[in-house]
Amino acid sequence: MSHDLPDFHIDHAEKIEWMIETSGWALEPVPADHSAVPPRAGYCYTIGLPTLTGVADLVLFGLAPVAAQGLLAMVVDLLRSGTEIPLMVELVGLLDNDLRCLFAPVDTDQYGELFATAKAWYRGEPFEMVQLLWPDRNGFLPTEVGYAQNMRLAQPVIGAV
Repeated sequence: MSHDLPDFHIDHAEKIEWMIETSGWALEPVPADHSAVPPRAGYCYTIGLPTLTGVADLVLFGLAPVAAQGLLAMVVDLLRSGTEIPLMVELVGLLDNDLRCLFAPVDTDQYGELFATAKAWYRGEPFEMVQLLWPDRNGFLPTEVGYAQNMRLAQPVIGAV
């Protein structure tokens, strides 16, 4: 009796394509890079939202992929239902306990290297990315003076605020 598991290796580009074909969008998790100076937090971003919703792709720093998936899926569902999410406006109601969040456009010319899979998917064509900024435990956004200092590396602000 063999205890070998079947090989389900699928090329990464095929996984992205499969996610987009089945869900309309894909989530790309990127692990933290502790060797970078300064260290870079892990993050997740979407691929395919412009075609699905007419809205830019989204990036979210500092949450585990499963948590990011849940939050971004909720945002995608809102967008699919026709909800408009304004940029650069503090929003209440998306997160639990009336915590605020903010969507900020990202300069992909400056930060494009963070989105290698999206670049490949869009075949080098320009694409837009928006950062979803979420608050610390005290309700402060990373753009505010009271934001927890120990969270600064976990959620870098790359969006234009």
